[in-house]
Amino acid sequence: MKILAVSDEVVSWIHSPQLAERCQDVDIVLSCGDLPNDYLEYIATMLGKPCFYVHGNHDREDRRGPEGWVNLDLQRYRLGALRLAGLEGSPRYKPGAPFQYTQSDQWLRAFWLARKMAQGLARWGRGADIVISHAPLRGIHDGSDPAHIGFDAFNWLAKAFKPRLWLHGHQHRNYAPMQARETRLDETLVVNVHPYRILELPDMP
Repeated sequence: MKILAVSDEVVSWIHSPQLAERCQDVDIVLSCGDLPNDYLEYIATMLGKPCFYVHGNHDREDRRGPEGWVNLDLQRYRLGALRLAGLEGSPRYKPGAPFQYTQSDQWLRAFWLARKMAQGLARWGRGADIVISHAPLRGIHDGSDPAHIGFDAFNWLAKAFKPRLWLHGHQHRNYAPMQARETRLDETLVVNVHPYRILELPDMP
């Protein structure tokens, strides 16, 4: 399975006819947030593939969301043999702003999602193959300032359910150019997809 993952920044060639040429063999598109609806809708229209997203802290509070995309926040979604899950948002640094959460908030949200993933684990032997989030895990591709520190709850969720991939954005590559883009946490490969990554995931039986 080939994955196009995007986050945080509009990439000129993706928002152009080149997309269909360069990504014609992509099977699924995942957005980790902070991208305008028109950009996401262009991707969905051009590729015609299943598209899933979570919100980032700079996204507008728009109930409609991008057309052609499924919001994965707090959801566990089955796509054929593939299991997907998601968690939106960043650490809270601006009171009252949408899609921002305290560490405690995100623990509660992670517990809620864990209940759904546990059902999948009991039924199919795994909770999720891919988890997408906007913010990173604590201590993995995160920053030191309050807005960019990772969520502790994400580390717990990854260790408890061992997804094959955990994709996130939020920490722009120019914030820490020498920071790794991929880090393995036990059985999970954690990937910062800003501004985009094309990834291969072996098909599940």
